[in-house]
Formats: sequence, structure tokens, C-alpha cells
Amino acid sequence: MLRKLVIGVAVIATLVAGVGTARLVLPWTDPTRGVPKQLAFLRAEIENGADRNAQKQFPEGYFFLNVLYGLSWVQVGVSDPSQAADATVQVRWALGRLDSPDGTAPFDQSLQPRYGIFYAGWTNWLRGGLIALGQSDAAERSRFTSDSVAIATAFRTAETPFLPTYPGQAWPIDSVVAIASLRLYDAVVAPRFGQVARNWVTTVKTELDPATGLLPHQVLPQVTGARGSSQAMIQRFLVDIDPTFARSQYQLFRDKFVTGLGIRECPKGTAGRGDVDSGPLVLGMSLSATVVGMGAARAHHDSLANRLSRTGELVGMPFSGLRTKRYLFGAVPIGDAFLAWSTSARPLVATDQPAGEGSSGWWRLPWLALLWLPVLLLWGALRLRHRGRRRK
Repeated sequence: MLRKLVIGVAVIATLVAGVGTARLVLPWTDPTRGVPKQLAFLRAEIENGADRNAQKQFPEGYFFLNVLYGLSWVQVGVSDPSQAADATVQVRWALGRLDSPDGTAPFDQSLQPRYGIFYAGWTNWLRGGLIALGQSDAAERSRFTSDSVAIATAFRTAETPFLPTYPGQAWPIDSVVAIASLRLYDAVVAPRFGQVARNWVTTVKTELDPATGLLPHQVLPQVTGARGSSQAMIQRFLVDIDPTFARSQYQLFRDKFVTGLGIRECPKGTAGRGDVDSGPLVLGMSLSATVVGMGAARAHHDSLANRLSRTGELVGMPFSGLRTKRYLFGAVPIGDAFLAWSTSARPLVATDQPAGEGSSGWWRLPWLALLWLPVLLLWGALRLRHRGRRRK
């Protein structure tokens, strides 16, 4: 009985190792083809209340699940014009949920811009994505203009380049998204906010984290150094604000946070603890930073995106059916939303980013060892037991 059990486990381990090896080494097909299936899964989950459940787990869970759903559709529709009409319908649906009382509930409407820079920046970026799909109406373009003016006015009158998300709390990434939305306005409507963006970049260069040369993680109520979970997202948007500044920041990010297995939450050589932003850390690496970092690498045309995408297909245990695709059995829909957004990532403003540095295949060795070592141990133990019985 025990021998049959061990044989069964060894066979399963061999199959898992074989499938994992194929995902790591076989020629890579376009991973974005599965994104519409991921979005079909997410739409059903959101309609069943997944966004409200996410709000109970994360401070902006409701918002992120809906905005990333809409942004993923923007990227799908911009990349494939044949899907622009469907994408427009879905983006409008997502914007409606963000404009609802559930969408605005966590935020303070007395802030400038209204509801704070997090809410204003992300919704404006999504609204700009709707315009970029090429099927918006006059009212939608008017709303994009008025919201962009409100954001630009807030930056012009502020004493800091990092506006508050909540009263007395500010994270630079939220201002990065808002400034990127102004650059998107200039690209898809008409040049108007270029000077605001240029002034912002000039000021930001004087506010960098001295330890890393990168934007800090938080500036209010206290300044904290750069962290992987926010840096990965910052690198997604800087490329659409100032490509030259973005390239230098991305190289620093790569040098200080990227490892062979993923993206660290703290810079190399330092340690820290996981929190609601990073999630639990494994060997210092953050799952959320690694997933978002895949999108940043894709936006920078860096082959790192391929490595992180293959790793995600290995450890995420994806299940793809006829109509839907989900990871980790669909247990964490907000994780699927971040994956869809990162898998389909592309700049919406910058078009001339050079290819990033290539990578060798040596990064696969630790994963291959992890896959095949248990197989070798199991079959080796069975072989030794069989030889021992024959001698006896």
C-alpha cells in the first residue's frame, strides 16, 4: 500500500515537473491572448460582489478591482482595434462603478482635487483610456477635460509635487498616475498640460529618496524610502510622463529591486516586513511588486517581462476554460485583475521606448531544480527500496 502511494505521488510529481518545465522553456506564445478570458472571469466575479469583498480586505480594494478591469480592457482595445467597441462598453461600465457611492465612499470629497489625488488620478487615467479607444462621445470628452483641469489646477497651486490621497496622507505613486493622465490628455485630445508635467518632473528630481535615487514610497505623515510595491507601479507610469527620466529611474529600480526570482519589497541589502501594500514577503520578495513589475518591464520593452510572466504561469496555477481564465483557482480576484493589467501592459503615450536589456536563461535553473528535485528523490527512494528487497 505504501509503495503504491509513493508511486502515485512520484507520477503526479513527474507530471507537474513536466508541465512546469514546458512553461519555462518552450517557445513563448503571446500571453496577452488570454487576457479577454481573464476579464470575462473578472466581470462575473465583480457582478457577484467580488469588489465589495475586496474592499473588506484592502483599503482601496473595490476601487482597484474595477479600475484595473477597465484599464485592462483599454489596453486590449488599443492593441487590437477590432475589440475597441467591446472595450469601450466595458470601460464605461467600470467608470460607472467608480463614480458610484461605493466607488467614492473611502475618499474625502473636500480634498483638492475632489476625493483626493488617488481617486482623481486613476479615474482620469481610465477616462483618458476611454478617449484613446476612439469611440467616446462629447459628454465623455468634456468630463475628461474638466477633470484634467481640476488636477492641473491642484498641482499648480500646491506647495509639493505629491498631493494627498487622504487628509494628512500622501504617496508619490498617486501623483505620478495623475500627472500621467494629463500627458494622456495632451496625446489624445490636444496639447494643454505639458508645462504642468515638465514643472512636476523638475520638482520631483529634488525630492528623490537619497538612499536609492528613486521616488519615495510615502511622504505624509512621514517620508519613507523607496519600496518595490510602489516602485513597480511608478515605473508603469513614468514612461508616459518623461521617457528620458523614466529610463534612468527604471534602471535604478532594476539594479536595486530585481532579483532572479522576483522583485524585492526593500532594496537589496536591506530587510523589512510585509504589509497591506506588499503582501507577505517570501525571501524578501513581494508578490504584488513582482506582478506589477511584469507590467512595468513590458511597458519598457524589457525581456524581464517574459521571465516574470513565465514564472507567473508556473506558480499561479492558471486554469483556462473555453470562456474564462483564472489563477490560483480564482480565489483572489483582485490578484487576477493585477495580472490581467500587467499581462496586457503597454504605454498609452510614449511610443519610442528602446528595448531594455536582455536576460540569459540561467534564471530558470532554480525553478527547474525546485521542480525536479522532489521527482528524483521519490523515484530514487523507490529504486533503492526495490534493490534492497531483491538483495533480501
